[in-house]
Amino acid sequence: MSLVTEISRPSGQDIKAWIATPWAFILFMLAAVAVLDPERFTTIVSFAIAALWSTLPYIVFAVALIAGLKAAGAEAVIAEAFKGRETKMILMAALFGGLAPFCSCEVIPFIAGLLALGAPLPAVMAFWLSSPLIDPPTLLITAAALGWPFAIGKAVVAVALGLFGGFAIKAAMAGGWFKQPLRVYTKSSCGCGPDPFSGKPVWRFWGEESRRATFRSELVSNGMFLIKWLALAYVLEALLVTYVPAEMIAGLVGGEGVVPIAIAALVGMPAYLNSYVAPPLLAGLMEQGMSNGAAMSFMIAGAVSSIPAMAAVWSLVRKPVFAAYLGLGVSGAIVSGIVFQMLV
Repeated sequence: MSLVTEISRPSGQDIKAWIATPWAFILFMLAAVAVLDPERFTTIVSFAIAALWSTLPYIVFAVALIAGLKAAGAEAVIAEAFKGRETKMILMAALFGGLAPFCSCEVIPFIAGLLALGAPLPAVMAFWLSSPLIDPPTLLITAAALGWPFAIGKAVVAVALGLFGGFAIKAAMAGGWFKQPLRVYTKSSCGCGPDPFSGKPVWRFWGEESRRATFRSELVSNGMFLIKWLALAYVLEALLVTYVPAEMIAGLVGGEGVVPIAIAALVGMPAYLNSYVAPPLLAGLMEQGMSNGAAMSFMIAGAVSSIPAMAAVWSLVRKPVFAAYLGLGVSGAIVSGIVFQMLV
């Protein structure tokens, strides 16, 4: 056996890892359609490609934006939101939560650092609730799939939910609740970037080679991340529109009233899909009869209960705070769905 053959042959571990990727799921689903329903194969592939192509300008802008924020060290700006009076901290934390360019593993050391340095729980809760809901790339992807009214509505809900959670926790703490919110935690580096409490942002990042390297790395990694997940999302949307009866969707989460919105929140929490996959799938569901309010409720509840967000909360705070986090998230999702339905 030659050295070239030995090096180029993929290992069993590599194959298992590839099978778990979005690309493998895409190929598997398209292969199944090609075998079981070849007449619709071209229609489904064309639908997915056209949808991905129409979203491409948003992807390019979003990837460049998030890469620039990372290269500039925007984390230091976010940390400034947790300095000053408590009411101001809640307001700033809810606002900056919608702009935080953190990956899921960065949330844990960032929040742990805030609590360890004495940042009040109400402000931290405001950030926790708003941060998973929206960021610049998610805003653009949501606008591309569902339109700007829905994207702007989600951004407003993110800030409003952060404020609601922050002031609710503040009131509860005034009544004697949550006096010791933090579990024992050992801070460790996740390798995602600099300490968010150190340094100042350098907006002219192109003047430093290390920051230019960060920009290039983030541009490529985030670009590939968005493309693979959106490709999966649009294939799923095409399958949903093609094979799921509209009457089924309309019967479950269609129509007026609070019940469909509440059901969407409760279904959305365990059925979470990341913020890049959810908008195209919701577009398909809405075409099948899902109401605007139910779609908003589904998206908000799903984002609040995302695995990274839940893991961060569970690993850092005690059970009562964890329960409050989920309760505020689900109730906020239902209220936001009702309000959005009334306005739209």
